Amino acid sequence: MFKKLLTFILFLLMVQSVQATVSATGGNSTNDIGGYRIHTFTNSTIASSFVVTTGGDVEYLVVGGGASGGNRGGNNGGGGGGGAGGFRTGNLSVTAQTYPITVGVGGAAVGNNSWDGNVGSNSIFSTITAAGGGRGGAYANPSGPQAGGSGGGAGRDAGDLPGGAGNTPSTTPSQGNNGGASGISEGTGAGGGGGAGTVGTNGIVTGKGGGAGGAGTNSSISGASVTYAGGGGGGGQDTGGAGGSGIGGTGGYDGNNNGSAGTASTGSGGGGGSLGAGGSGIIIIRYDITTSTAVTILRKRFKQTNR
Repeated sequence: MFKKLLTFILFLLMVQSVQATVSATGGNSTNDIGGYRIHTFTNSTIASSFVVTTGGDVEYLVVGGGASGGNRGGNNGGGGGGGAGGFRTGNLSVTAQTYPITVGVGGAAVGNNSWDGNVGSNSIFSTITAAGGGRGGAYANPSGPQAGGSGGGAGRDAGDLPGGAGNTPSTTPSQGNNGGASGISEGTGAGGGGGAGTVGTNGIVTGKGGGAGGAGTNSSISGASVTYAGGGGGGGQDTGGAGGSGIGGTGGYDGNNNGSAGTASTGSGGGGGSLGAGGSGIIIIRYDITTSTAVTILRKRFKQTNR
C-alpha cells in the first residue's frame, strides 16, 4: 500500500512538471505536424472562430488581403500593381474563450472603364491585425496609389508619383513595404505593388515596362516553407511587371493583355492593367502538443506499474 501511494505521489509530481498544452478547435483545416497542432483559416466570406478550452501560448501568422491593380487607361496598359496585405507573425498567450477570426478579402478587380484598384481588407486574430494592401493607381492618376500593409504602385504617366506607403498603420516589426513609383517622363511603366519582403520596383523608362511587385516572405508555420504577401506587378506599354515571388499578379501591357490576380490565401497583390484582383489573406495558429503526449505516456506507465 505504501509503495503504491509513493508511486502515485511521484506520478503527480512528474505530471505537474510537464506543462499542459493548449486545447482548441476551429479553422478550415486542423492538422498535427511535427509535434504541433495547426489551425488554418482561409475563408474570407464567412465569420470563423478559434475556440480555446485550455489556454497557453500559441504561434500565429496573420496576412491581410491583397489589393487589386489599377486601371490600364484604355490601350495604354499602365495601371499600378496592387500592394500585398500586411504580414505579421509572432507568439501570443491565449485564454479559455472564443476568439473571432477575420480573414481579409482581396481587393476586387477593376475593369477597363474603372479607375484605381481596390484595397484589400484587414485580417484579425485577437489583438493582432494585418492591414489590407494599398490599391494600385490608375493610368495618369496623380492621386491613385494608396498606403496599406504594403503600398500600391503608382500608375503610368502619373508625373513622377511615388507609390503608396507600406507598413500602414505602423507595426514592429514592419508588416510590409512601399509600392513602386511611376517615372517622370511620359510613357514610363507603372510601379509594382510593395511586398512583405521588399519594396515594389519603379516603372521602367526604357522599354516602357511595368515594375516588378515586391517579394513576399516565407513562413514554415504550416509545417512547410510557404511564401506569402507578394506585390502585384505594374502595367506597361511594352511589358508588364512580374508578380512578387511568383504569387503576386503579373502586370498587363499594351492595352490588350490584362493583369492577373494575386494568389488566393497568400494576401498577394493583383497585377496592374485591369482585372488583376488581389489575393485573399490567411490566418494560421499553431501550438505544441508534445507536452500532452508526455502526460499520456506517464499515465500509461503509472497504470502498468500499479496493476
